[in-house]
Amino acid sequence: MHRDTAVAGPVQEVAEAVFRAESGRIIATLIRISGSFDRAEEAMQEAFAAALAAWAEKGVPQNPAAWIIAAAHRKLIDQSRREKTKREKEDSIRYETPSVSQPEEFTEETMQLPDDRLRLMFTCCHPAINQEAQVALTLRTLGGLTTPEIAKAFLTPEATLAQRLVRAKRKIQQAGIPYEVPPAHALPARLASVQAVIYLIFNEGYSAAIGDRLVRSDLCNEAIRLGRVLCELAPTEPENLGLLALMLLHDSRREARSVEGRLVTLEEQDRSRWDRAAIEEGLFLVERALRMGSPGPYQLQAAIAALHAEAAATDWRQIAALYGRLLEMNPSPVIALNRGAAVAMSGHLEEGLELIDGLRGLENYYLFHAARADILRRMGQRGRSAEAYGRALGLAGNRVEREFLRRRLGEVTE
Repeated sequence: MHRDTAVAGPVQEVAEAVFRAESGRIIATLIRISGSFDRAEEAMQEAFAAALAAWAEKGVPQNPAAWIIAAAHRKLIDQSRREKTKREKEDSIRYETPSVSQPEEFTEETMQLPDDRLRLMFTCCHPAINQEAQVALTLRTLGGLTTPEIAKAFLTPEATLAQRLVRAKRKIQQAGIPYEVPPAHALPARLASVQAVIYLIFNEGYSAAIGDRLVRSDLCNEAIRLGRVLCELAPTEPENLGLLALMLLHDSRREARSVEGRLVTLEEQDRSRWDRAAIEEGLFLVERALRMGSPGPYQLQAAIAALHAEAAATDWRQIAALYGRLLEMNPSPVIALNRGAAVAMSGHLEEGLELIDGLRGLENYYLFHAARADILRRMGQRGRSAEAYGRALGLAGNRVEREFLRRRLGEVTE
């Protein structure tokens, strides 16, 4: 949303809050109506600009999101009529969706937002689109993340990510990719990309790449909601259950991860502040998934999270073993980093450090340097630890995480 400095005060704050909380829902509905990402985004921006003036004069409506969608819908109709007049032919909308020439009244009941978002997610994750672009496009549209935030999540240059988004939108239009939930027979092949999208949305919410908040609850809640929808669509798919379990178990620690704006590490957290209901549901889901006898990456990660949630003291040896199995399934350097950290925490500091030092491709990943710094701190190598904390601090984008790294840096340089 573009900020209008001429409009300030409560109306501006309400509009920005609506944008943060509802932009994913709104854009999904507008794409269903218009069949175009670009038109929907433009109409949404114009509607929010109109809202600032209208709400300042007449007050904030009871359902701000419905107001925005209705205003954007009218703008889409006007645009369609202008184009029709100019070209003397029908609008070139490709999707089989309701025509924008038919106004409708938007209420909480008629908006049908969850279904719109699910259709949009499968559109973004169509196999004709590169998988990295699938994730980026869904994060941009449904997650409401900025291009810099997505680039940080991908460890990708911002310019590269921006081009990826442009190409993905163009591909959807040129290929006439349908805006729909796939039929049952095609659903399994499409789930992996959707799962990846949901988990990246959750990760950005659980540990925001940039900004002043460690946790963006809106994104965590949205990812968990979408995870539940996937489980409803395919309840016998164990990785759906594993993904939902993983998110619930991580999210159960949300309130304990930050105290008075300061990051609190897992080993120092007050476990009485963990959400027991989320933990119990997560444990139930991961056990149910694993009983299906087809363990996958999300189930293994959920099992690791369950070990953190169940025990008074974390069993780092078992966690290191699970990361080893996970690494066999998905030879990712980030998983290898987590395995090395778990080996170190199990009492083998030098071995863990050696595993981490042998990794390549994570030089610009702040957690790589933060993990090295922590191990070196525990080994008493203050100088090397300070150097690593300094490199991590230079790469971290979140204010809460930077302040934590500064405190740790101060501890090893006193």
